[in-house]
Amino acid sequence: MKTKYLLGLSIGMCVMSVQAQNPIIQTHYTADPAPMVYNDTLYLYVGCDEKDAPENSYLMREYRLYTTTDMVNWTDHGAPLKTSTFAWSAGDASAAQCIPRNGKFYWYISSQNRQNPGSSIGVAVGDTPYGPFKDALGHGLVTNDMTTYAGHSWDDLDPTVYIADDGQAWLYWGNGVCYRAKLKEDMVSLDGEIEAINRLDSIAFSGGFTEAPWLYKRGDWYYLIYAAGFPESIHYSMSSSAGDKWQAKGVVMPLERGSNTNHPGIVDYKGHSYFFYHNDALPGGHSYCRSVCVEEFRYTPNGEIPEMHMTDAGITEAVGRLNPYIRTEAETIAWSEGVTTRTDAARGVYVTDVHHGDYIKVREVDFGAKGASLFTACASSRYFGGQIELRIDGLEGEVLGTLDIPYTGEWENWQEFKTQVKSVTGVHDLYLVFKGKQPHALFNLDWWRFDSGL
Repeated sequence: MKTKYLLGLSIGMCVMSVQAQNPIIQTHYTADPAPMVYNDTLYLYVGCDEKDAPENSYLMREYRLYTTTDMVNWTDHGAPLKTSTFAWSAGDASAAQCIPRNGKFYWYISSQNRQNPGSSIGVAVGDTPYGPFKDALGHGLVTNDMTTYAGHSWDDLDPTVYIADDGQAWLYWGNGVCYRAKLKEDMVSLDGEIEAINRLDSIAFSGGFTEAPWLYKRGDWYYLIYAAGFPESIHYSMSSSAGDKWQAKGVVMPLERGSNTNHPGIVDYKGHSYFFYHNDALPGGHSYCRSVCVEEFRYTPNGEIPEMHMTDAGITEAVGRLNPYIRTEAETIAWSEGVTTRTDAARGVYVTDVHHGDYIKVREVDFGAKGASLFTACASSRYFGGQIELRIDGLEGEVLGTLDIPYTGEWENWQEFKTQVKSVTGVHDLYLVFKGKQPHALFNLDWWRFDSGL
């Protein structure tokens, strides 16, 4: 039976979700957000909590990538990195971060090590932000026998990396202790000794350091954001240098909702500042099935970070518009209910598990001054097919047209289907509302496009 996030939503939840933006991914449970701005795109690397995890236990086997150019619509690029990439990994995809340097992209991960007992920091490398990625070393960059300050074997978790203005790359990580070390310019070798910072140092840490560090610089200040206590709240410290002493500041996000953990990521994009985190807000969510969210914020005049709280609304102001007259991947989503995504070697990522009443919302679609006359979508169906109602500005909004998708034979038999639509101009939210027979899956959806001028 289909798990509806997905898990039989209440009427109240359905009404709220029409306006919600958090969690920003609804097709999978996600955690440990690591944003990266490269050129004009924000790349969001996340862990993935599998919903069939054992009770009170994580099941994480891959890292997923989502991108946006407007902060409201997110495109799923599948899982460019899995724990199976690392021959030494025991199979747990703990927190990670990807950063660029010298034309390469370095993805630092943490996982239990089956060759060298305890947790380890590893690094994968790729030529593009999308990969493919490969294990850069064939072994851990940091293994548990290299870090003896903490008395437990899982202290080498949650790496964060930042390249300072002088070109020096810094690696921070830890659980129950905050470790830091310099990296050589090759980004896969330590440059000197590992330093341990006492988690209970009240000068350096507000609330004590637990895990999940995030290191960056803005203006004249370096910032270290981290999880404190357990269950976890998010706190931060500031310094004039990544290698100097830290000054504890305060709370970024207090303990809220039901997840035992939280994990921060902060980035500036298109003139705005964003704080990424995770909670358990999706239906069926809990401490082991988490969901990534984001809030916009403003620094104080002296560079401090204000205290923030979890919201359902999330990002209300887009920083771009979606062009409907080019191919848009169906997995580009602002909000969805009922559907999930899957990856095929030939097709790439596509939307699947589509049933009657499910929908996808895409925000800030700019139909321009002329408007559209035709809608095309690529889909496949093994059963009876179904319809896509094209509505604007609400689930019950004006219908621009209805696309019929018939039986195509097998799921891999993809075809393009077209329908004429009413002309609409200007910027609107677009709803793809799925209709058809129950209880079968209706169809898979790969991409869609509007055309104008016919």
